[in-house]
Amino acid sequence: MKNGFDAFFSRLCAQTDIGNQAQLARELDVGRAAVSLAKRKDTVPPRWILDLSAKYGLNPLWLEQGRGFPRPEAAGEAEGPGYLEVPKVRARLSAGGGSFETESQVEGYYSFRSDWLRTRGNPANMVLMEVVGNSMEPELKEGDMVLIDESRSDVLSGSIYAVGVEDTVMVKRVERLPGTLVLRSDNVDYSPIHLSGDELDNVRVIGKVLWSSREYR
Repeated sequence: MKNGFDAFFSRLCAQTDIGNQAQLARELDVGRAAVSLAKRKDTVPPRWILDLSAKYGLNPLWLEQGRGFPRPEAAGEAEGPGYLEVPKVRARLSAGGGSFETESQVEGYYSFRSDWLRTRGNPANMVLMEVVGNSMEPELKEGDMVLIDESRSDVLSGSIYAVGVEDTVMVKRVERLPGTLVLRSDNVDYSPIHLSGDELDNVRVIGKVLWSSREYR
């Protein structure tokens, strides 16, 4: 297992049609200087791992560290039902007034049965985030961990989504009305948030919440 830029780039080139750093920059929509800087520092931004894994159907842990199989389906073929590792990112989903902790740095990986994940979507598009605040109680409580499918950003009214509003990341029930996006809390102490007009330019539906877990203390 090898970390660092060169090992990452070799793995990526072996599994995709990317053959040089200029192509990598184009695929990531970043400047050549960003790729050169990553190589010089011998590091790979976690966001690159997540984006490239989702785009090419790669196992993010394999791409980052060389662990496991290059593609989720390979693990399934070799190990029967098998398990896949989903990254937990540092961004914390506020179920209150909003959280500014929006980094995408990977904190670790959690294993899920691969067949279970695939019934809910493409595992390469999934990440885990932690909930803070109480606005989504009793459905979600502070400290819960939620599984999010970042490919499912089309709003199904009444479902729970991770939503970015400027630098704030929230988890809310979302309803789309003509010209308006409504973010609703399950906790009746919190009023709905109505976003319209120019406010919508700063809104991004990050993905749909598929599952949650709770640690009892």
